[in-house]
Amino acid sequence: MREQLDALAKGEQFDPHRILGGHPYQEGKNKGVIIRAFHPDALNVSLLMEGRSIDLTRIHPGGIFEADLKDLTWPFPYCFRFYFPDGNLWETEDPYRFPPTLGDMDLHLFNEGTHLRLYETLGAHLRTIDGVSGVSFTLWAPNAKRVSLLGDFNRWDGRLFPMRVMGSSGIWELFVPGLKPGLLYKFEIKIQEGHLRIKTDPLAFSMELPPAMCARIWDLSRYQWGDEQWMKKRPGIDHRSSPMAVYECHLGSFHRVPEEGNRPLTYREMAPYLIDEIKRFGFTHLELLPVAEHPFEGSWGYQVTGYYTPTSRFGTPDDFRYLVDACHQAGIGVILDWVPAHFPKDDYSLRWFDGTALYEHADPKKGEHQDWGTLIFNFSRNEVRNFLLANALFWLDQYHIDGLRVDAVASMIYLDYSRKEGEWIPNQYGGRENLEAIAFLKTLNEKVYGLFPGCFTIAEESTDWGGVTAPVYLDGLGFGFKWNMGWMHDTLLYFSKDPVHRRFHHNQLTFSMLYAYTENFILPLSHDEVVHGKGSLLSKMPGDHWQKFANLKTLLGYMYTHPGKKLLFMGTELAMDREWDHDQSLDWHLEEDPMRKGLQNFITDLGRLYLQEPALWEKDHQPDGFRWIDCQDREQSVLSYVRSSKESWVVAAVNLTPVPRFGYRIGIPYAPYYREEINSDSEWYGGSNLGNLGEISTEPVPFHSYGQSLLITLPPLSCLIFRPQKG
Repeated sequence: MREQLDALAKGEQFDPHRILGGHPYQEGKNKGVIIRAFHPDALNVSLLMEGRSIDLTRIHPGGIFEADLKDLTWPFPYCFRFYFPDGNLWETEDPYRFPPTLGDMDLHLFNEGTHLRLYETLGAHLRTIDGVSGVSFTLWAPNAKRVSLLGDFNRWDGRLFPMRVMGSSGIWELFVPGLKPGLLYKFEIKIQEGHLRIKTDPLAFSMELPPAMCARIWDLSRYQWGDEQWMKKRPGIDHRSSPMAVYECHLGSFHRVPEEGNRPLTYREMAPYLIDEIKRFGFTHLELLPVAEHPFEGSWGYQVTGYYTPTSRFGTPDDFRYLVDACHQAGIGVILDWVPAHFPKDDYSLRWFDGTALYEHADPKKGEHQDWGTLIFNFSRNEVRNFLLANALFWLDQYHIDGLRVDAVASMIYLDYSRKEGEWIPNQYGGRENLEAIAFLKTLNEKVYGLFPGCFTIAEESTDWGGVTAPVYLDGLGFGFKWNMGWMHDTLLYFSKDPVHRRFHHNQLTFSMLYAYTENFILPLSHDEVVHGKGSLLSKMPGDHWQKFANLKTLLGYMYTHPGKKLLFMGTELAMDREWDHDQSLDWHLEEDPMRKGLQNFITDLGRLYLQEPALWEKDHQPDGFRWIDCQDREQSVLSYVRSSKESWVVAAVNLTPVPRFGYRIGIPYAPYYREEINSDSEWYGGSNLGNLGEISTEPVPFHSYGQSLLITLPPLSCLIFRPQKG
């Protein structure tokens, strides 16, 4: 016993409940309960129960006290009153009189890597035990020598609330009565070498405003949702054959308040602005750059330290729920960027968590991202996979998120990603595939689609890996969609060319149709293309001021008529001259510029037509939904094609030079008349107003393998969209 008391006093006791709290005994006819208390600075301790005060006896110079209560039957309630040399008192319930808050099944499932609702077990949870309300704390730190709880409630003294380890699970646990939501806490971990490490809870639901780093006790059950109608209809949505136009947003730079130190809007403040912008331009979804807590603003949220915490920069977890809720009530889906590939080296977070490489690989050839200066998750550990898998499901469950865009998938599936020969370790078969990460991604997608019908996943995967969106049962990764990075790079490279040279690069636009149906693609014009010196979309366009806008409208028209779902980064509608800066608001004053008003009118009408016309989305991922009319007119840099659904079709013609084409003939499917639904050169859009007077008749002149054709005027740098009309 003396050895156990010494270990407790030295801060090296892995099972403090074995000593502290109440311990019934029976020796012959004598029975009772021994109760022990611990505070290294206490002068004396009294036990308070049933109106009585009983003094405890010091049994160890390190501050351990004991009372022998004869003829009492355990358990029963009591409190301690600690007396200190300076005259102060501290009266508190005893955390060590309560049973464990974890069951054997919780421990088994976590160590097996299959605890899908881990967020209901680990972390800090409000509970009531034996009629006493408080908070249970649990932490995975299997190689720690001792784990203690720090907080407002114990003056951040790591000696006072040591936790117990639950067998061989590596999970430490403690229930502290009397604690309320809003209190701050951390964990103090004594590693095997004897040093102390102060860590934030990896499953914290709320955290302090960065650069502060404490976790905050939070009640996730108190928010009242109002999106019942959305949640009821969500499981029946087939996203592959539905319209999807995504507005990608970085919350910190969407809107700021110059009069208040240039602060960003809160979650609640920005909700009406975002909804108005999204509805105005016909977007169906809002995609948020990562909102999980992160210390470095310049990472845009892609270096996460609080995986279960919406960043406190814009408000509380309930404020973030309000934003999602408001979007749903307005008929807008919400997609969250999610980062399971890597995490930053900030020492208060996951790095070297319990004195060992717990979440990451110990070998830097497997455990460190050289490009980003971050650490790579060790997907070979059951518990690490469980931490991430449960986190993905947590956002869908607790925050009603509709889709997860998984960042940096290529860096996960290749062991040699951005590494030279000799800087990486092959898999067990000698290959470059990260087999554990691939298995994790497959499991992730199976669980998302199996447990949350109507939700979906998107892969940001930049290589030619086959089967990213193929089902897992066909040996695919199982994602719902994949960002078409090849289309984005080829298209922007083409549009950056002076039109006089575009005939030499014609295949950069037509090449995408050779692989358009190999995956379920989303066409992104994302934040990645308007930072790091790449310039804004408008600045990429060649020509004078008018031609830049004409090119930009043509680009958007081409994008909206190309197979694949759509994604635009915020600010595209403003045609900003400067590239995006995460520390500055979008340039909203540009809305008053006549050319920008024309662009916004164009995007508004384009978005309206997109939502109305199934031909533009119903068969995005079916080859019979697209047919070239002419993809070979490289000399005039003109493309023409048909998009079709089960019951309708549209014809698109794109002129990629500033030369108007009069009397340009294209073969088309039969209809007596075609209405010019969109003409990017319209005066309403800031164009020169050259076109086809709104409607044009079919001529019985066979052309382009069709039995009839249209003789049209193609304005300079323009996209035209025609819809067939009945007689």
